[in-house]
Amino acid sequence: MSKLPSISGDKAVRCFERLGYEVVRQRGSHIRLHHKSKKPMSIPRHKTLGKGLLRKLMRDAEITIDDLVQILND
Repeated sequence: MSKLPSISGDKAVRCFERLGYEVVRQRGSHIRLHHKSKKPMSIPRHKTLGKGLLRKLMRDAEITIDDLVQILND
């Protein structure tokens, strides 16, 4: 199992867009994403996301740390 990477909010949005999420709206610094069959999520545009928030987003998207690292490296 890989170590959880430290990524920015913008990088996280691009990553989840590759998984099929679509940006629905943005209010202030928070971007709202929707997916056809998974939970919607809100990602702040911060320089680095907290580990707890990143784990929550991954759990909602039903991906593992290895899947996230793979997507980031593509």
